[in-house]
Amino acid sequence: MNFDLTPEQRELKQTIRDFARREVAPRAEALDREGVFPVDLFQRVGEMGITAIPFPAELGGLGLGVFEAVLAIEELARADQSLAVSAMVSMATGLTVARYGTEEQKRRWLPDIIAGRRICAIAGTEPDAGSDTQGFRTRAEPTPAGGWALSGEKAFITNAGTPISLFTLILAVTSPKSAERKKFTLFLLPNDTPGYTRGEPYRKMGWRSSDTRPLYLDRAEVGPEAVVGPVDGGRYILHKGYQAARLFLAACSLGLAQASLDHAIAHANTRRAFGGTIGRLQLVQEMIAKMALKVDSARLVTYRAAWQVDQGIEDLGALSMAKLHATETGSEVANLAIQVHGGWGFMDDCPPSRYLRDNRITTIGDGSSQIQTLLIARACGLEVSFT
Repeated sequence: MNFDLTPEQRELKQTIRDFARREVAPRAEALDREGVFPVDLFQRVGEMGITAIPFPAELGGLGLGVFEAVLAIEELARADQSLAVSAMVSMATGLTVARYGTEEQKRRWLPDIIAGRRICAIAGTEPDAGSDTQGFRTRAEPTPAGGWALSGEKAFITNAGTPISLFTLILAVTSPKSAERKKFTLFLLPNDTPGYTRGEPYRKMGWRSSDTRPLYLDRAEVGPEAVVGPVDGGRYILHKGYQAARLFLAACSLGLAQASLDHAIAHANTRRAFGGTIGRLQLVQEMIAKMALKVDSARLVTYRAAWQVDQGIEDLGALSMAKLHATETGSEVANLAIQVHGGWGFMDDCPPSRYLRDNRITTIGDGSSQIQTLLIARACGLEVSFT
């Protein structure tokens, strides 16, 4: 078993780390304070090739694996998790189209997404239903012209309302209202679709420069070419997209956890009290040792899950372990970093303060920690019910 990165992977990781330190980290605090999506910085991420990493070369991508995408997202999140999550949502959404879309859909919609010139979103969650898809109410009705009219509301959607947002993948009920169990279809809606509007951005605890808002559909009409995958087969595709997003979100938390550890070590080595640096104090050493152990173990489970995806190994338990452990670790390590920083850790200009706020949503989005726990239990062979 080889735990080492290849020379090419180490170079990729270092290149993105240098870019993030040079161009992203210096702007992160101001972006958090202003709460505006940084179009120029996102497009620089595209110019660096980050958004192209997991896409095949024939679509304009770099033809690398999910593992390399995880390495890149980790380093981006080490500087600013808000920017990293914007990139990873667009990448996961684009991969959904690349894997399940028609050739025309791929040709028309993916080039700008892969290049990072534009951004895209995927919308499952509704105001009264998240992981429980059977609670979704957004419906798509057939039109006389052979297309579909979508009506309903989506909530807490990332990337749908930026100045460079191109399209949104929307899951809608397509089974008859009388059906005993709902069936769903996934639709690609361009942002200029009549009847499709984006609400005002939410005021959020974290991820303030990442675009998050409600979506409204008032008989938004699309043609049959808007269907991604088979009619009534959208729930499966959405969950496949969520699986990619869970792994990428684990990488976002991993990068943030590493940044928290970095700041804690630097502060412990420079802050002086009681006749020396606080890094000499055993209880501070204990906190940093705990942080290092948590970060390293989160990296191992996340890298393993990414490697398995590239090997064609379908292991939902491993994906859930990565998502659960890395996201919980992000919050735990950020919290410990604040403790190491003392009173300054409570201030907005102390990076771990932002890290704790940013990471809080990662244990909820793309399947909460409780859902991941149940999925792990099911992978262990236990009888698990979601009803």
